[in-house]
Amino acid sequence: MMVRIMRISAQFATMFFSLGIIAKNTGFTALIALICSMNAEIYLTSNSKGFVTAKLPSSIAAFWSQSSEESLHLYNGPKGCLMGVIHTGKGNVAEHEKLRKEGNKCFVSLPKGITSVEINNVDWDAPKALAFVEGFLLSDYRFDKYLTKKSANAPLQVTMSGKGKEKLHEVQVVCNAVNTARNWVNEPVNSLNAQGLADVFTDLGVDAGFKVEVFGEAQIESLKMGGLLAVNRGSQEPPTFSVLEYKPKEAKNAQPIVLVGKGVVFDTGGLSLKPTPNSMDMMKCDMGGAAVVGAVFEAVARLNWPIWIVGLVPATDNRPGEMATCPGDIITMFDGTTVEVLNTDAEGRLILADALAFAKKYDPQLVIDYATLTGAAARALGTYGSALMAQAPDSVVKSLKKAGEVTYERLAELPLWEEYYEEIKGGIADLKNLGKGEGGAQSAAMFLRHFTNYPWAHIDIAGTAFSTSASHYTPKGGTGVGVRLTLEFLRQQING
Repeated sequence: MMVRIMRISAQFATMFFSLGIIAKNTGFTALIALICSMNAEIYLTSNSKGFVTAKLPSSIAAFWSQSSEESLHLYNGPKGCLMGVIHTGKGNVAEHEKLRKEGNKCFVSLPKGITSVEINNVDWDAPKALAFVEGFLLSDYRFDKYLTKKSANAPLQVTMSGKGKEKLHEVQVVCNAVNTARNWVNEPVNSLNAQGLADVFTDLGVDAGFKVEVFGEAQIESLKMGGLLAVNRGSQEPPTFSVLEYKPKEAKNAQPIVLVGKGVVFDTGGLSLKPTPNSMDMMKCDMGGAAVVGAVFEAVARLNWPIWIVGLVPATDNRPGEMATCPGDIITMFDGTTVEVLNTDAEGRLILADALAFAKKYDPQLVIDYATLTGAAARALGTYGSALMAQAPDSVVKSLKKAGEVTYERLAELPLWEEYYEEIKGGIADLKNLGKGEGGAQSAAMFLRHFTNYPWAHIDIAGTAFSTSASHYTPKGGTGVGVRLTLEFLRQQING
């Protein structure tokens, strides 16, 4: 203990000696400015006159107040690191997205060395200020775990004053959950396989406060989850089936909302092998749906929301191993349905179908599944929105769409016409796992619908879960899409 104290004392002595040299050479005013420069202050106002009433140095306030248009001001000097944002727009969905992007602009404009930021809301309403904060926090992300030279910048410490400050903690928890999902999606399969995914759920459950039960291969076999087992046959690593549950005593729902996430930790396509460039090389993201489910549980549990939710995550990789399922094989699903596997690269629907059938045991109020399921959805919508298909009351569909608009994780509803179901009816089995090329997102959804008997919504995030380039507050790689959308939907359910 004495050695440790002496070592710490020596470090402090060195630091104070260095500060003394700076003070001697530049003066104490410059020294104080140097120390203060580790903190940045951002001022949000609806017009330039707001800078005058803010606690800004008078000379800076006077200069910035001369601006008459929406703008971003930056000062970095002896008086500190200061930013001013003028935004005159109204507080609607479109303007809130602009403000998230303004938050990103401020983040990327910060000088190096900043460790904390104080956001001062001068006169914006709370939703506008919180949208700005959300964009700022979502920009503070980097996945540098495997770099030998990591970024020296730790996540910023953010405080807030003015309207909206009481909601800062909630926004921080939500953004942290988004980053959790991003991290999982960015992990390569040699670091996060099916068992690894179950393990991170288990650890997070202990830390955040929700229950996790993991079924191993033997239990999956005893449950006769034929879809999950068929996809796993070509792998040398066993599958898992994770059951997450958060049930507070004060839950407002008597029946749970069940969230189901596709957990294909890597997808080669199986024997129906994918090409590598711009296809298989990104397939660590094929567990993006599972990441949404786990991250939502993190946020709901940390925020102590009064809502009962259950999460189901079937997980495996899809490999062309020696015993891999072959095109033409017939498998029996958890509910007894027989399926002819025409294409082993249409594997996500097989593992999801077992989970959707398993969900019946909960007599759910609603089931939502998330999956990077079809290229058809990505081709239809690009990277600008996810596909929604539902067999649920209009109120549920409207609420999901509204949540998508509020968070700008937009949903486009595609129809579930019965003709799509006709495409997947089997000749030598009950179903086929493949419909026509046209309308592929809908025929995949109709395959899933077969295994439901409750209100159900399917969200295909194939085009949105992983980005090949950064865009504003969305980073390259895992995007965490679906997390904020779902949390906003659950908030609406809680508030009625």
